[in-house]
Amino acid sequence: MTPPRILFIDDDAGLRRLATRALERRGYHVTTADGGEAGIALAGEGQFDLIAVDHYMPGMDGIETLERLRKIAGSPPVVYVTGSEEGRIAVAALKAGAADYVVKTVGDDFFDLLAAAFEQVLARDRLERGKKAAEDELRASNARLEALLVEVNHRVANSLQLVSAMVGLQAGALTDPGARDALEDTQRRIRAIGQVHRRLYTSNDVEGVDMQDYLTALVDELAETWSTDSAPRALSLAVEPIRLPTDRAVSLGVIVTELVTNACKYAYGPDTAGEVRVALTRDGEDRFTLAVEDDGCGLPADAAPKGTGLGTKLIRAMAQSLHAAVEYDPGYAGVRATLTAAMG
Repeated sequence: MTPPRILFIDDDAGLRRLATRALERRGYHVTTADGGEAGIALAGEGQFDLIAVDHYMPGMDGIETLERLRKIAGSPPVVYVTGSEEGRIAVAALKAGAADYVVKTVGDDFFDLLAAAFEQVLARDRLERGKKAAEDELRASNARLEALLVEVNHRVANSLQLVSAMVGLQAGALTDPGARDALEDTQRRIRAIGQVHRRLYTSNDVEGVDMQDYLTALVDELAETWSTDSAPRALSLAVEPIRLPTDRAVSLGVIVTELVTNACKYAYGPDTAGEVRVALTRDGEDRFTLAVEDDGCGLPADAAPKGTGLGTKLIRAMAQSLHAAVEYDPGYAGVRATLTAAMG
């Protein structure tokens, strides 16, 4: 095992010789300097594990030497040595960045105390360096993981876009209106999920989705699909600042897609203009409420779903994944559907 390398800075030549012999007997490799300037020069050139600095030196004293040593990149810890027992000097040294201090005394006891201080400071430095290395590795691992998640979300979004295009092509080739409508509904559901992954790979946070951005894009896309010159559909959106985990954002996006699609399809007549309103608000600190409403004809008396009924099943399944349920207000003139669930 390589002995710890010590730089001992003191203007007293006799003490430097004594320190070299005493510390080398105790297992250290010692290099000496006769003052602050020489010590700073050596510290900038060599690789030392620890530096000992004397307080009383002509010209540049110990405090100034210490301050300049601490400015050297990668400077090792410093043990401050003083012949004074005044507490103010020790406090000044510690404030200037010393790891420890030792009061200089006559006899071999001083070197025992100095070696003990070296051992403690070196042990503490090893722990701090190990902690920093572990933290650096953790940050690097997290950065690699985030980059991987960005790439995965990018690939998933591209794959969903490809699947959506294939479904669209298939729908365009069909002559059966019911089959074509079913495939177009499927295409909208795929787009709702694809929007989540698009938001993830274009943002700095790969673990959460900004619901304001996501729902704005989703509702704009639905408006382009359902609003025509003959049957205009005004889709309005009100969203409070909310971030949700990816899986919850997907579930909510599918629910919004289905509820808005149902409202655009069934709330108003084929040649009648109408409005559909979407709102996402906070409900306390850790819950949210989604509301989708229209001013149309309302639910049928038997509450039987129109269409294939797949949308109703999807709404129920997505709500269950949020540990919630979609509720319909029976007293509302049109249709008002709400869902309240936890953020995480």
